Parts: sequence; structure tokens; C-alpha cells
Amino acid sequence: MKNKKTLAYSVTVPLMNEEENVELLYNGIVEVMDLMDEAYEIVFIDDGSTDKTFEIMQRLQRRDENMKVIKFRRNFGQSAAMGAGFEYASGNIVIAMDGDLQNDPKDIPKLVSKLKEGYDIVSGWRQNRQDKVIIRKIPSKIANGLIRHFTQVPIQDTGCSLKAYTKEIVKKIRLYGELHRFIPALARIEGARIGEVPVNHHARQFGSSKYNITRTLKVIMDLTTLNLFLKYLRNPMHFFGTIGIVFNLFGVITLLYMFFSVLVLRNTLEEVNVLLSTAFIFIAGGFQSLFFGLLANLVVKTGDRKSIGTVENGSGEKLN
Repeated sequence: MKNKKTLAYSVTVPLMNEEENVELLYNGIVEVMDLMDEAYEIVFIDDGSTDKTFEIMQRLQRRDENMKVIKFRRNFGQSAAMGAGFEYASGNIVIAMDGDLQNDPKDIPKLVSKLKEGYDIVSGWRQNRQDKVIIRKIPSKIANGLIRHFTQVPIQDTGCSLKAYTKEIVKKIRLYGELHRFIPALARIEGARIGEVPVNHHARQFGSSKYNITRTLKVIMDLTTLNLFLKYLRNPMHFFGTIGIVFNLFGVITLLYMFFSVLVLRNTLEEVNVLLSTAFIFIAGGFQSLFFGLLANLVVKTGDRKSIGTVENGSGEKLN
């Protein structure tokens, strides 16, 4: 069934320094996808590995014509790797998962079945997480609560990478920073219907976790960015315009006080030069903010962001 021209599924997996996991993961995916009896492809993305991960990918690709391998010249991060996988995925349904064997390929049919009920995204929910409590579970619960509050997307486990998407949705999403965690929120902008199903979660057996406390800080910063993004995406002039009006208002008030000081209090121009400079700074900043708003509106209406990074396939041929 895998030789059909029209692909039903693409399974995309970003990996970095997972030499002990990559072949086991590949075998698990193939076992599950063969049972689904529809045409599929596997897309592995090497996010700047320094071990033998890419060499193992190349060996697997040589024996499987339905496998794509994308190589980043250096580490760009999980969001960029997932974005590259989405860009080169050809299936009508795209399944994304982690490469550390903590996500279970056997859950893929469950996600696909739910997606076919009419959803655009189905997210996995790790109800029984096999992670350390202090450095993973507690920060994750806090992050999930914050993300649900700010994005208004009612899923329990926003950090689970195991998700199924329709092709139409993934082709519209552009990822950077740590925004892979917020894909459902980004998809909601496009009117996506989002579901969630419980999935298995396994303890990491090989390799080391890429998670650390700095990643939590990045998530918080990206959440702040996303909150502004969701509020002002369609009309950024509302954001920049508000700032511009406030600055101009302060500038006008400062000018009026300066005139009051000169005309009523009889202060000399030398004595109010600080007020004049302050008023100029406020008014200039206000007009600059308005200009940025107009420019941002133009970008929203006509612009399109290019993909991040330089990628290659398994044979070393450039894909962009």
C-alpha cells in the first residue's frame, strides 16, 4: 500500500542526539503504519545532532524509499525542526511526535480515528506522565494552566508533541522560538476544531533529556508574545496606535505645561528647555509608534515569513 502516489499519512519526528532511539522509533512507527494499510511516509528531521543520529537516519533511508531525512546544519530548536517537517510532509494527515521513545507510535491510530470525526487537530494527553516531578511535572502543570488561560484552548496537555493534524492546518502554521507548544492556539486563529485523546507515555530509556529550566523561561516569554499575537494579529495598528496615542498625549500635556510656565509663571526658555526636549521625545515616539503600526498592518496583509534554516535530505542534496 505504501507505493500509492497519494499519501494518506506523514509521520514527522524532530531528533537531536538520539542515536540509541532513532532505529527503535523507526521500527515502531513502521510496525504501526503498516497495519493501518494506507500509503504513508516518515519524515525525520536532524536538528544539528553531534552523535551518529544522522548517519543512522541515512542508513534507514537507503532501505526505505518512503522515508525523508532533513538535516539542519546546526541546532535551530524543536519548533524550527517541526516546522521543517510540516513543510516537507506530503500526507493528507500529518502526525508529529518526539524522538525519545516517550511517545508511543501505537497511539497513532487512536489520534487518526479521532481526527476523522471532523477535527483539524487532535492532541495527545499524557494522563500518566513518566517524568520527574520537580523538574518536569510541576512546571508542566503550571505552564498548561497559563497556556489554557491566555489562549482559551481547552486542552489539558499543551506540551505533548504527539498530535495529528490535517494537511491544510500544518501548511498554514509558521513556527519559531518555542511556539510548537502553542500550535493549537495558532491553529485556532484559522478556525481549527481541536480535540484531545489520552495517550501512553513512557520513561526515557536511552539518551538524555533536552529539557532544562531555561526552556521554561523561553516558554513564558513566548507565551507573552503569543498573547499579544492573538490579540492584535488581525490589526496590529490597535496595539501600536494605542501606544502612539498615549505618547502623543503625554507630549501635548508637556507642551501645554511648558507654555504655562513661560506665559504664566514667567520662566525663561532656558529654564523650560528640559520640558521642550521631553515633549519632543514623547511626540516623536508617538508618531514612530503609529508608523510601526501602519507598517505592521502592511506586513499582515501582504507579507509571508520564510522558513528557518538550511536543510538537506539524506543524500546531502539541498531541499531549499
